[in-house]
This record gives sequence, structure tokens and C-alpha cells, in this order.
Amino acid sequence: MPFEPVLQEKLSQGVVHQIEGLILRGILRPGERLPSERELSETMNVSRPSLREALADLQERGLLISRAGAGVFVADVLGSAFAPALVTLFASHDEAVFDYISFRRDMEGLAASRAAILGSDTDLKVIDTIFQKMETAHLKRNPAEEAHLDAGFHLAIIEASHNIIMLHMMRSMYDLLREGVFYNRSVMFKQRTTRDALLDQHRQINMGLQARDPVAARAAVEAHLDYVEQALTRQQKADRNETFAQKRFQHELRR
Repeated sequence: MPFEPVLQEKLSQGVVHQIEGLILRGILRPGERLPSERELSETMNVSRPSLREALADLQERGLLISRAGAGVFVADVLGSAFAPALVTLFASHDEAVFDYISFRRDMEGLAASRAAILGSDTDLKVIDTIFQKMETAHLKRNPAEEAHLDAGFHLAIIEASHNIIMLHMMRSMYDLLREGVFYNRSVMFKQRTTRDALLDQHRQINMGLQARDPVAARAAVEAHLDYVEQALTRQQKADRNETFAQKRFQHELRR
């Protein structure tokens, strides 16, 4: 559990600052339930009145929300980076997909470079652990689990870059990726070699990070997203070709 004993003179403010920091660093995530009042007061070494005062302050400022009978949760203070109308527009225009991939290439390449230099040994262990889970999911041929771990792998790199603004911005954008707004892994999986290629690309990213080689890590991220862009382009072309092939087939049946 990420909470620690509070030693400041005004204990409620110590609780506030600690929870603020955990939210800011992305350790406590939107929608996450806090431990019970008893557990928190014992872990943080504060009285229940001090804890309640701190939680009330955080709720008043919109960082936490209380749900009757369910507990206290981290508020969704970030929300989506985009208005719903814009999200709908993105989903209906192909160029938004490719602009998104280009944006990710730039941001995640920078994040990988920073993570290789600034990430702690524990940060890199987290990334390596997620990659090992990706290998297991690959053997099970579970596309849904692979997609979930894929997003988690990239977010772990961004977390390891220790840039708070980038973290919250990209986490919001990844919510759209998980919902399939920008693209869905299943689209690329129609191509026979894609699953193996994607796993190997993530392996190269992980190797660059574990070696603490910022140039190799960044190059591997950029190569991966270049591949994603090319795979989507190929699949879109194949889908268009199939549409016309179906029309020719239907026309031939009517002759």
C-alpha cells in the first residue's frame, strides 16, 4: 500500500499533502477506492478525526468523492482530453487516426528516452513485468488481454519518464485508445504476421529500456508506431479492395 505514517505538526494537512501527491503522480487513479477509515488511520498513523478533516478537505476541492455505503474514491478530475463531439469526429475520420499515431510517436519516443535515463530500477521492473505478462497472453492467443497489457506497457513507460503533465495527458488519451476510438488491435490482427511482430517490437522497446539506452529505446518506440501506421494503412486498403470485390461478385451473380 502506498500510504505512509504522517509526521507533520498538523496531521490533517500531512494527510492532504500525501494523498495529493499520490494523485498527482498517478499512483492513485481516477475511480480508485481508498482503504477504509480504520485502515488509513492506522497506516498513516493519524487519528480518525484528523483523517476525516483531511478527507473532507479533499472532497470539498473535488479530488475525492464519497459514495454512500461504498466508501471514498478518487474523483475523475482529469476526464477526457476531448469533448464528446470531438471524440465522435475523430472516430469517423481516418486522418485523425494517423495524426494520433504521429503524436504518440513523438510523445512516447521522448518518454522512452527519459525513462531510460530517469526511471528507477523499480520503474524498469514494472515495465519488464508487464512485458512478461504480454508474452504469456500472446501464448494464450488472447487478443483482449494483449490489448489491455499493450496499453499498460506504454503507460508504464510514460510513468517511468517522471513527467507529471505528460502522464496525465497521455493517460486521458489512452482511455480513448482502449475504447477503440482511434484504432483497434483486432483490425491489425487480420494480418497474419501482426501479432508476432507487435510482440517483438515491444520486446525491443523493453530491451532498450532495461539496458538504459535512451537512443535504442526511443528508436524502438518510433519503429513500433511506424509499423502500426503501416499495418493500418495496409488493412484499410485491403478492406477497400474487398468492398469492390464483393460488388463485382454480386454483379457477376446477377448476369
